[in-house]
Amino acid sequence: MARFLGALLLFACLPGFCQTDDLAVGRLLVASRDLGDPNFAKTVILLVHYSEDQGAVGLVVNKRTDVPMSRVFHDLKEASGRHDPVYIGGPVELNSVLALLKSASTPEGADRVFGDVYLISNKNLLARTMASPAEASVFHAYIGYAGWKAGQLEHEVDLGAWHIMPADVATVFYSDPDAVWEHLIRRTETQIARQLIYTPPLQSPVPR
Repeated sequence: MARFLGALLLFACLPGFCQTDDLAVGRLLVASRDLGDPNFAKTVILLVHYSEDQGAVGLVVNKRTDVPMSRVFHDLKEASGRHDPVYIGGPVELNSVLALLKSASTPEGADRVFGDVYLISNKNLLARTMASPAEASVFHAYIGYAGWKAGQLEHEVDLGAWHIMPADVATVFYSDPDAVWEHLIRRTETQIARQLIYTPPLQSPVPR
Protein backbone atom coordinates (compact mmCIF):
# COMPACT_ATOMS: atom_id res chain seq x y z
CA MET A 1 0.00 0.00 0.00
CA ALA A 2 2.79 2.45 0.91
CA ARG A 3 4.53 1.72 -2.41
CA PHE A 4 1.26 2.39 -4.27
CA LEU A 5 0.74 5.73 -2.49
CA GLY A 6 4.31 6.72 -3.26
CA ALA A 7 3.68 6.02 -6.92
CA LEU A 8 0.59 8.22 -6.85
CA LEU A 9 2.55 11.16 -5.45
CA LEU A 10 5.24 10.64 -8.05
CA PHE A 11 2.71 10.70 -10.88
CA ALA A 12 1.09 13.78 -9.35
CA CYS A 13 4.18 15.75 -10.39
CA LEU A 14 4.27 14.55 -13.97
CA PRO A 15 2.91 16.60 -16.88
CA GLY A 16 -0.87 16.41 -16.81
CA PHE A 17 -0.97 16.14 -13.01
CA CYS A 18 0.85 19.31 -11.89
CA GLN A 19 -1.59 21.98 -10.76
CA THR A 20 0.37 25.24 -10.45
CA ASP A 21 -2.05 26.91 -12.89
CA ASP A 22 -4.83 26.23 -10.38
CA LEU A 23 -3.24 28.38 -7.66
CA ALA A 24 -5.58 31.25 -6.78
CA VAL A 25 -7.42 32.88 -3.93
CA GLY A 26 -10.11 30.52 -2.69
CA ARG A 27 -8.16 27.33 -3.37
CA LEU A 28 -7.33 24.70 -0.75
CA LEU A 29 -3.82 23.33 -0.39
CA VAL A 30 -3.87 19.77 0.92
CA ALA A 31 -0.52 18.59 2.27
CA SER A 32 0.76 15.42 0.65
CA ARG A 33 1.53 12.43 2.83
CA ASP A 34 5.25 12.95 2.17
CA LEU A 35 5.35 16.57 3.31
CA GLY A 36 7.80 16.38 6.21
CA ASP A 37 7.77 19.98 7.46
CA PRO A 38 6.22 19.73 10.96
CA ASN A 39 4.62 23.15 10.50
CA PHE A 40 2.57 21.86 7.58
CA ALA A 41 2.29 18.08 7.94
CA LYS A 42 -1.34 16.98 7.51
CA THR A 43 -2.57 20.52 7.04
CA VAL A 44 -5.27 21.99 4.83
CA ILE A 45 -4.66 25.62 3.90
CA LEU A 46 -7.05 28.12 2.38
CA LEU A 47 -5.32 30.64 0.11
CA VAL A 48 -6.55 34.14 1.00
CA HIS A 49 -4.01 36.10 -1.07
CA TYR A 50 -2.14 34.98 -4.18
CA SER A 51 0.05 36.69 -6.75
CA GLU A 52 2.73 35.23 -8.99
CA ASP A 53 4.80 38.36 -8.39
CA GLN A 54 4.21 38.87 -4.67
CA GLY A 55 3.70 35.36 -3.32
CA ALA A 56 0.89 33.80 -1.34
CA VAL A 57 -0.80 33.92 2.05
CA GLY A 58 -2.97 31.16 3.48
CA LEU A 59 -4.72 30.06 6.65
CA VAL A 60 -4.47 26.56 8.06
CA VAL A 61 -8.12 25.64 8.57
CA ASN A 62 -7.71 22.36 10.47
CA LYS A 63 -5.60 23.31 13.51
CA ARG A 64 -8.11 24.17 16.20
CA THR A 65 -6.88 24.97 19.71
CA ASP A 66 -8.61 24.54 23.07
CA VAL A 67 -8.24 28.24 23.87
CA PRO A 68 -11.44 30.34 23.64
CA MET A 69 -11.51 33.71 21.90
CA SER A 70 -12.38 35.42 25.18
CA ARG A 71 -8.98 34.45 26.61
CA VAL A 72 -6.93 35.30 23.52
CA PHE A 73 -8.67 38.63 22.91
CA HIS A 74 -9.05 39.62 26.54
CA ASP A 75 -8.39 43.25 25.58
CA LEU A 76 -11.54 43.31 23.44
CA LYS A 77 -14.77 43.65 25.41
CA GLU A 78 -16.65 42.28 22.39
CA ALA A 79 -14.88 38.94 22.87
CA SER A 80 -15.84 38.49 26.51
CA GLY A 81 -18.75 36.19 25.74
CA ARG A 82 -17.07 34.16 23.00
CA HIS A 83 -16.25 30.62 24.04
CA ASP A 84 -15.53 29.31 20.55
CA PRO A 85 -11.85 28.34 20.15
CA VAL A 86 -9.22 30.09 18.05
CA TYR A 87 -7.26 28.35 15.30
CA ILE A 88 -3.55 28.34 14.47
CA GLY A 89 -3.49 29.84 11.00
CA GLY A 90 0.20 29.15 10.41
CA PRO A 91 3.71 29.65 11.73
CA VAL A 92 4.17 33.25 10.52
CA GLU A 93 3.54 36.25 12.83
CA LEU A 94 1.77 34.45 15.65
CA ASN A 95 0.96 37.83 17.17
CA SER A 96 -1.32 38.66 14.24
CA VAL A 97 -5.01 37.81 13.86
CA LEU A 98 -7.09 37.09 10.78
CA ALA A 99 -10.61 35.72 10.59
CA LEU A 100 -12.98 34.07 8.13
CA LEU A 101 -16.68 34.85 8.08
CA LYS A 102 -19.50 33.37 6.04
CA SER A 103 -21.94 36.16 5.33
CA ALA A 104 -24.83 36.62 2.91
CA SER A 105 -23.84 40.29 2.51
CA THR A 106 -20.35 41.76 2.09
CA PRO A 107 -19.03 43.07 5.42
CA GLU A 108 -17.58 46.56 5.03
CA GLY A 109 -13.79 46.33 5.03
CA ALA A 110 -13.66 42.57 4.38
CA ASP A 111 -12.14 40.82 1.36
CA ARG A 112 -14.05 38.10 -0.48
CA VAL A 113 -12.16 34.79 -0.60
CA PHE A 114 -14.74 32.56 -2.31
CA GLY A 115 -18.51 32.32 -2.46
CA ASP A 116 -19.90 34.11 0.57
CA VAL A 117 -16.74 33.61 2.69
CA TYR A 118 -14.80 36.76 3.56
CA LEU A 119 -11.42 37.52 5.11
CA ILE A 120 -11.36 39.89 8.08
CA SER A 121 -8.05 41.63 8.72
CA ASN A 122 -9.34 44.84 10.31
CA LYS A 123 -9.42 45.02 14.12
CA ASN A 124 -12.62 47.07 14.23
CA LEU A 125 -14.44 44.68 11.93
CA LEU A 126 -13.11 41.76 13.95
CA ALA A 127 -14.50 43.31 17.14
CA ARG A 128 -17.89 43.97 15.53
CA THR A 129 -18.07 40.40 14.27
CA MET A 130 -17.24 39.03 17.71
CA ALA A 131 -20.06 41.10 19.15
CA SER A 132 -22.48 39.81 16.50
CA PRO A 133 -24.50 36.58 16.70
CA ALA A 134 -22.06 34.89 14.26
CA GLU A 135 -21.52 31.34 15.54
CA ALA A 136 -18.48 29.09 15.22
CA SER A 137 -20.12 27.39 12.24
CA VAL A 138 -19.62 30.56 10.16
CA PHE A 139 -16.87 32.48 11.98
CA HIS A 140 -13.29 31.38 12.77
CA ALA A 141 -10.40 33.46 14.12
CA TYR A 142 -6.79 32.51 13.31
CA ILE A 143 -3.53 33.27 15.06
CA GLY A 144 -0.73 33.62 12.51
CA TYR A 145 -0.75 32.57 8.88
CA ALA A 146 1.24 30.67 6.25
CA GLY A 147 3.25 32.69 3.75
CA TRP A 148 5.30 32.06 0.62
CA LYS A 149 7.57 34.34 -1.41
CA ALA A 150 7.07 34.70 -5.16
CA GLY A 151 7.71 31.36 -6.86
CA GLN A 152 8.11 29.42 -3.60
CA LEU A 153 4.64 27.87 -3.46
CA GLU A 154 4.73 27.02 -7.16
CA HIS A 155 8.01 25.17 -6.59
CA GLU A 156 6.55 23.22 -3.67
CA VAL A 157 3.54 22.22 -5.79
CA ASP A 158 5.84 21.06 -8.60
CA LEU A 159 7.67 18.88 -6.07
CA GLY A 160 4.39 17.24 -5.05
CA ALA A 161 4.15 18.83 -1.59
CA TRP A 162 0.60 20.13 -2.12
CA HIS A 163 -2.58 19.09 -3.87
CA ILE A 164 -4.91 21.88 -4.97
CA MET A 165 -8.70 21.88 -4.97
CA PRO A 166 -11.52 24.45 -4.86
CA ALA A 167 -12.58 25.50 -1.37
CA ASP A 168 -16.07 24.98 -0.01
CA VAL A 169 -17.83 26.24 3.09
CA ALA A 170 -18.38 22.78 4.57
CA THR A 171 -14.63 22.08 4.59
CA VAL A 172 -13.49 25.47 5.88
CA PHE A 173 -15.97 25.51 8.76
CA TYR A 174 -16.16 21.78 9.40
CA SER A 175 -17.08 20.96 13.01
CA ASP A 176 -14.37 18.27 13.28
CA PRO A 177 -11.22 19.87 11.77
CA ASP A 178 -9.04 16.92 12.81
CA ALA A 179 -10.82 14.80 10.19
CA VAL A 180 -10.52 17.27 7.31
CA TRP A 181 -7.03 16.40 6.04
CA GLU A 182 -7.61 12.63 6.02
CA HIS A 183 -10.85 13.05 4.11
CA LEU A 184 -9.35 15.35 1.48
CA ILE A 185 -6.12 13.41 0.96
CA ARG A 186 -8.10 10.23 0.35
CA ARG A 187 -10.34 12.04 -2.12
CA THR A 188 -7.28 13.44 -3.92
CA GLU A 189 -5.53 10.09 -4.13
CA THR A 190 -8.70 8.47 -5.44
CA GLN A 191 -8.96 11.10 -8.19
CA ILE A 192 -5.32 10.60 -9.16
CA ALA A 193 -5.74 6.82 -9.22
CA ARG A 194 -8.76 7.14 -11.54
CA GLN A 195 -6.80 9.38 -13.88
CA LEU A 196 -3.94 6.89 -13.98
CA ILE A 197 -6.33 4.06 -14.75
CA TYR A 198 -8.47 5.81 -17.37
CA THR A 199 -6.00 8.15 -19.05
CA PRO A 200 -5.02 6.52 -22.38
CA PRO A 201 -1.31 6.22 -23.12
CA LEU A 202 0.29 8.63 -25.55
CA GLN A 203 0.21 7.30 -29.09
CA SER A 204 3.45 7.00 -30.99
CA PRO A 205 3.52 8.65 -34.41
CA VAL A 206 2.47 6.28 -37.16
CA PRO A 207 5.50 5.58 -39.37
CA ARG A 208 5.12 6.54 -43.00
